[in-house]
Amino acid sequence: MPKNQDIKSVLIIGSGPIVIGQACEFDYSGSQAARSLREEGIEVTLINSNPATIMTDPVTADNVYLMPLEKKSIVKILEKHKIDAVLPTMGGQTALNLAIECDKAGIWKKYGVKIIGVDINAINTTEDRELFRKKMLELNVNVCKGRTAKSFLEGKEIAQEIGFPLVIRPSFTLGGSGGGFVNSPEEFDKALQHGLQTSPVHEVLVEQSILGWREYELELLRDNNQNIIIICSIENFDPMGIHTGDSITVAPAMTLPDTVYQQMRDLAIKMMNGIGQFAGGCNVQFAVNPVDDTIVAIEINPRVSRSSALASKATGYPIAKIAAKLAIGYNLDELINPITKTTSAYFEPALDYVIVKIPRWNFDKFRGANTELGLQMKSVGEAMGIGRNFQEALQKACQSLEIRRNGLGADGKELTDQEAILKSLEHPSWNRLFHIYDAFKMGIAFKTIQKLTKIDRWFLSQIEELVLLEKEIQKYTLETLPRHLLLSAKQKGYSDRQLGHILRCLESEVRAHRKALNINRVYKCVDTCAAEFEAKTPYYYSTFEEGENESVASDRKKIIVLGSGPNRIGQGIEFDYSCVHGVLAAREEGYETIMMNCNPETVSTDPDISDKLYFEPVFWEHLIDLIEHEKPEGVIVQLGGQTALKLAEKLHRYGIKIIGTDFESLDLAEDRGKFSDLLKAHKIPYPAYGVIEDADQASDLAKELGYPLLVRPSYVLGGQSMKIVINDQELEQHVVNILNQDPDNRVLLDHFLDGAIEAEADAICDGEDVYIIGIMEHIEPAGIHSGDSNAVLPPFNLGDLVMKQIRDHTRTIALALKTVGLINIQFAIKNDIVYVIEANPRASRTVPFICKAYREPYVNYATKVMLGTKKIKDFTFNPHREGYAIKIPVFSFNKFPGVNKELGPEMKSTGEAIYFIEDLDDDKFLQLYAERNLYLSR
Repeated sequence: MPKNQDIKSVLIIGSGPIVIGQACEFDYSGSQAARSLREEGIEVTLINSNPATIMTDPVTADNVYLMPLEKKSIVKILEKHKIDAVLPTMGGQTALNLAIECDKAGIWKKYGVKIIGVDINAINTTEDRELFRKKMLELNVNVCKGRTAKSFLEGKEIAQEIGFPLVIRPSFTLGGSGGGFVNSPEEFDKALQHGLQTSPVHEVLVEQSILGWREYELELLRDNNQNIIIICSIENFDPMGIHTGDSITVAPAMTLPDTVYQQMRDLAIKMMNGIGQFAGGCNVQFAVNPVDDTIVAIEINPRVSRSSALASKATGYPIAKIAAKLAIGYNLDELINPITKTTSAYFEPALDYVIVKIPRWNFDKFRGANTELGLQMKSVGEAMGIGRNFQEALQKACQSLEIRRNGLGADGKELTDQEAILKSLEHPSWNRLFHIYDAFKMGIAFKTIQKLTKIDRWFLSQIEELVLLEKEIQKYTLETLPRHLLLSAKQKGYSDRQLGHILRCLESEVRAHRKALNINRVYKCVDTCAAEFEAKTPYYYSTFEEGENESVASDRKKIIVLGSGPNRIGQGIEFDYSCVHGVLAAREEGYETIMMNCNPETVSTDPDISDKLYFEPVFWEHLIDLIEHEKPEGVIVQLGGQTALKLAEKLHRYGIKIIGTDFESLDLAEDRGKFSDLLKAHKIPYPAYGVIEDADQASDLAKELGYPLLVRPSYVLGGQSMKIVINDQELEQHVVNILNQDPDNRVLLDHFLDGAIEAEADAICDGEDVYIIGIMEHIEPAGIHSGDSNAVLPPFNLGDLVMKQIRDHTRTIALALKTVGLINIQFAIKNDIVYVIEANPRASRTVPFICKAYREPYVNYATKVMLGTKKIKDFTFNPHREGYAIKIPVFSFNKFPGVNKELGPEMKSTGEAIYFIEDLDDDKFLQLYAERNLYLSR
């Protein structure tokens, strides 16, 4: 049937600040759904408290409310707007929980709002573990033996009935919070108590453990005529026992026999039909016994899930976009496939390539945390690789992780301690994948590796095959290596840098040699239908097939925008926001825009955003090959955080134009010595500092500078490895830690201005004029990382003299650095003297916050300045200023019980919220300010 004509306005509920378990995949889903509904002429109102997202940008919705996700916020919106329907399936668990609260309170009924895209009863059935278990048994779907407990005593009774090992799963939680495996009665009491406390309804499911079974997911879509299609099958490389968000996943499923897949497909359809009759997306998770292929249902999510973003990017099928149209009444056969633009949306994608997703962890930010992976999700982001085979996709995903790896192995970082390897195989952490490779290289038996990891033999044999290939290649030099072996290695995903390591030569020599042998990267299209129909959406990945290059380079003037890679603490969704606006601004200026990124969760990797999307690692080899293919005017590096910025030196060395601020200026800001010389020349105060290269130099410099000292490596983002030390012992220990992590690094020692106020300014500079877009004062004193500080825009407690110094210093530094585009400068204020801590001539973490607070598209303006098509004088700046906006950091410490929660110079927050206040008498502000004074008194 056609769309419901009664629905003229829709409210979309967002997911709030990013936390572990609920990240920017819902920004992607919400943004896509909003655009989809607006295409149909529907007025879209959106509520979300996250300022760093595209979702909360005016380009996304007709009305955007940056408000807390609470019932009273919903009521305020419904009082102001005539809302016909609410779509709560695009904002993860947070949105669903809020929709349920409003339903129970009678709010939707009172204001005549229809819930679309889901059935409230379906939510209750799937989130309440006991209702889910009963419903599955009613549908004749296998589930694990067990039942729910609402009290400690009831949980003990269930455990006695079933016997150990057991698994505990709290109801209505996110990212597996509070869940875990229990192998003995001694562990059970503590785990049960924790699970009950974590569940908002004080309820847990206690069930038999199926640790080591194979795990799969299916992504489904259903319309109002009960037509259901399976968008994607996803197989977990890791067996049951590791949360899907922490598992390496592969699409399509690699080891699943067709007979078992058909059973699984039938069960998924039965489950979706059984929980309720709604039109929209659904995610179903199964476990399969590796011995007899028995299938057990784990859970079903009647909404767009974390995996939906991955499935959308894996297949090219925009799940959220189609789900939104189904929610307003369309059926699948009435919609057009957005990739081919000609065929029906009522089809199941077919893949002629393989997808591998690898999670990205930040355990280094949570020292002392238990790094073993389990039912509770701990990763902060993910990277995805696309290849013609599993091995190529796996290597590309490894290259995308931003952990100084050049692929899977062959980079001199192998672990050689057999005892440590065996322990890692049995007790998985973030590096188990690399240790599997190390185990094969060391000669540990295949059976031993399989027994300890319980990973399917097919996956293990794929890794073993890579190790055997390396051993064969090692027999040769670059000059004597047969062409077929070099081609085979490239087709299996080996980077030139890895091959240089194996062949004992330089990366550049490998590249030149393979090109001389006509072994070149070609680009293939992600077309959803295995090339059966022509794709109209330019969405590409690279491979080394000796065949057609499906990406045809145009003669238009074009630019490449480098993305920020996988999310991690210190570099998150706010950089993707900048990348998207950079792309949109360049398109407005008539450029063909090319996006290069490897993060499946983000809006920047939506093929609708740029003229061409290359889903590739933001890795030198991939970038230089793309530049040679597309021949752009230049590359924008200052929007993608440190990921993009670190490639600036090589771009400069190869004579490739960096759009905006040039490499010399970027490097000058990073080089503490040169930057301090610049400050000194302009008579700008800065804390006394020094640079050392080994621990022996540290104590002498400390005597000269005086304690306390801020110790940090050069070229740092997110306060990585920064620490305040107060004596020689702490100093030496931290310097050794930094140099152990990277022996080539230098260590900076700054005299720390104890008790100072911290502030920061963001500005746009065109080389001649400077426009300051915002100055923020931190509520916490200097010493706490800016990303972890509550910050107020505009400043609330800085006098005219201090503000003048901040403005003057910002203008002086921006011009002295020859900035073209964005710049962020951080200050410490003590005794009314403004000291410059650092300057970053790039997009900062705070830019999206300022854009939202002042309702101005500053990234759009800055990009046009970078391109040279506009000057600052060409813009009419009109910031909306009423009261104050507070940036409130959000943490995920609950995922790491017992970890040190004390804040310092190294960033630990995973996201942020924006909170508007009319004046400084606001209770929230007064509470934060009181906590700051309490901190200072300590």
